[in-house]
Amino acid sequence: MADDRVLAAQKWVNATYAAVPGYVRCPEDGRTGWSTMFSLTMALQAELGITPLVAGFGPGTLAKLAARGDIGANEPNANIKRIVQHALFCKGYWGGDGNGNYDLATAKSVGKLKVDAGIENSDLLVQPKIFKALLTMDAYVSVEGGTDKVREVQRWLNGRYFGKSSFFIGPADGVYSRDVQKSLMKAIQYEIGIPDDQATGSFGPGTQAGLKQHVMQEGDSGIFVQLFSAACVFNSPVIKGTSNVATTFRSTFDSKLTEFVKIFQAFSELDSQDGRGDYRTWAQLLVSTGDPERSTLGCDTRFRITRSRGDALYKAGYRYVGRYLFDPPGSTLDKNIKDGELDDIFAAGLRVFPIYQDNARRLVDFTYEQGFSHALNAHERAESYGFNRGTTIYFAVDYDATTEEITSNIVPYFQGIKAGLANKGALYVHGVYGSRNVCTQVSQHADAAYSFVSGMSWGFSGNLGFPLPPNWAFNQIKEFKFSSGGDSFDLDNDAHRQGSDEGQNSVRKTVNPADDFIKYLEVVFPLAMQYTNTEAGDPNRLTMEYARHKGYGGAQWAALIGYPNDAFIKFADSHGANVFDAFKDPVTGVTLGAEHLLATANGHYVKPQSNSNIRTVGAGDVAGWGGDLMTLYGEWQRDIKSYPSGGAYVHAKFAKIGVQSTFPLDDLIEDADGYLIARRVEQGGQFLDVAREHYGKGERDMGALTRFRDFFEMRFGGSVDNVAAMAKGMLTMFSDPTISAGRWYLITQIAPHATMPLDLPEAQLMEFCQAFADELHDRVMQEANAKGA
Repeated sequence: MADDRVLAAQKWVNATYAAVPGYVRCPEDGRTGWSTMFSLTMALQAELGITPLVAGFGPGTLAKLAARGDIGANEPNANIKRIVQHALFCKGYWGGDGNGNYDLATAKSVGKLKVDAGIENSDLLVQPKIFKALLTMDAYVSVEGGTDKVREVQRWLNGRYFGKSSFFIGPADGVYSRDVQKSLMKAIQYEIGIPDDQATGSFGPGTQAGLKQHVMQEGDSGIFVQLFSAACVFNSPVIKGTSNVATTFRSTFDSKLTEFVKIFQAFSELDSQDGRGDYRTWAQLLVSTGDPERSTLGCDTRFRITRSRGDALYKAGYRYVGRYLFDPPGSTLDKNIKDGELDDIFAAGLRVFPIYQDNARRLVDFTYEQGFSHALNAHERAESYGFNRGTTIYFAVDYDATTEEITSNIVPYFQGIKAGLANKGALYVHGVYGSRNVCTQVSQHADAAYSFVSGMSWGFSGNLGFPLPPNWAFNQIKEFKFSSGGDSFDLDNDAHRQGSDEGQNSVRKTVNPADDFIKYLEVVFPLAMQYTNTEAGDPNRLTMEYARHKGYGGAQWAALIGYPNDAFIKFADSHGANVFDAFKDPVTGVTLGAEHLLATANGHYVKPQSNSNIRTVGAGDVAGWGGDLMTLYGEWQRDIKSYPSGGAYVHAKFAKIGVQSTFPLDDLIEDADGYLIARRVEQGGQFLDVAREHYGKGERDMGALTRFRDFFEMRFGGSVDNVAAMAKGMLTMFSDPTISAGRWYLITQIAPHATMPLDLPEAQLMEFCQAFADELHDRVMQEANAKGA
């Protein structure tokens, strides 16, 4: 949205300095951006007599300002005061009259900016570093997606180190970023005794040596605990099982910080997981390689792994090796898997994870069309080697893509990959190789199942100021020459996360990632059939009830869809049945919770949708998508300070991989699959047969390939308007007291002081509901693109 004060600033600076040699005009559109800040910077340089003008606030500008002194009401140059005022307007503060009078309003705004940034000095003057901060795009208030925990650390860093000659004010917006990471690194360097003028913010030998002298543990206190806990805040939350665990900034190393560090160490696959802040933990918190000298279970190479090399790697402690499916035409690297190589790898006891790279070193290499084409080629190559269904193929981004480039090119490239693999029946799953930022964004916006992080590219902008992706499987941390006997070849060390992608230890097997789930049903469903031969009951319903009785069988679920049949549960238990936990989705590769999926199916089966009005929502919906939507609403209310827009919150949090949310992609898949299975059973199918057909029975054709289209059409009538209306109904209906009470409970458990949906302004509620509808429809269109391409 255009701002009149910003527009006035743009017009003034262009009109005043257009004739100055080297000045670059900014757009006159009323929108703050770097072009406006650069124009104001060049205006300041012109007033200071600096030539030539440059689009940057460098040491020369800072020195000239320092020689001039702090800027305030006594500054004789009215234009310099105007630049201060216009910069304040561009940063969202009231700049005063804008006519070069450094009045009380201007002074108070300068003071407010300082306090927001964490600079607590009492004067209302513009010091050189404050002027530099004014002419950046950094925010000093929380922005969308920012957190108070991160902002607390940002303000502390600015306040404590403002006086250091090499430290400049960083953002205080609640968002961990590259600049924030460098500020923390400089702070560590100051405290370990590195001189101001040598503190670069890099993780060099001096910094490493200093940190080795500062092992932190429970009971410690002081500045190094503050710095260590700040690094922990920047790397949180961390995954523990299905939960996300965060921490806070503190000056005493207490038991809560110890517990967080243990979880972080386990998530990062560090050797020591004792909760102490040793050197390896410091390194893992601060740099993408962590300590590159630690041992790893994984490796990758462009060189052929012969049997002797495989044996040597296994003896050296490796268990996983990454190899390339493809060597592009014109390449001299000869890096693709060779005939018979996989047999040698498996015979040595190693598992293999395939990598696909076709150039991938320039921005122009990444488009939707190229992604689709590369996926088809990767499928063909993987199939020719005999890779089993469900194998994750890591598509490479060997390029330091910025956030803007990830949005414009990298994500569309991976959306093309996703569509291309689906076009071939989703025999294989796509992963992503790249910087931390690339991996995180591709996982969230293009459903990469796993991340292979190029951690040893520590200088990549995408590895600075970004934590490890939650779905990381491999982290490439060191390149070296591996030697055994008289043989040597280049090898990369890759940390591997247990419980993630395990690679493959065989090829040419008829397998399905859902096989274990189907085998489980092949135990329970026949028992249900056997039970109903002598006792009344529906074997379909009994199967669903047994599957959900442990995690989804309590009083709340009983009020919604009834208690599970206790007699059958005892019967099934006595015949060796057990509740099944989770399995890999054959289409996406994400882990699906069998209990939630079958609780959803049970809900839709016993509380089916209305045949007279498709928009009528009920208990069956609450057992699936409706209940998840309620908790997502509760999360938005909890996080509303960071996300004032409900629509933005849904777009950021709903149906994503690697995002902290109660409604991630796996839950949406479980909701869709549970509904579809229930409907097809309701229409006369036998539960076991329906499940087999949905997940493919080891073949390529499966209902899960079109799950979102079918869910959208069958439950919502194929209408985006219906989805939005039904989402609103789910959040506001009061005709069923069980549902309304359950909704209140789900929301307030997450956000005790939430504004209930009915109390929210209609426009705000519909923005939330419409975003949900649009996101669901987008997934339908992705399936259609895969089929129609």
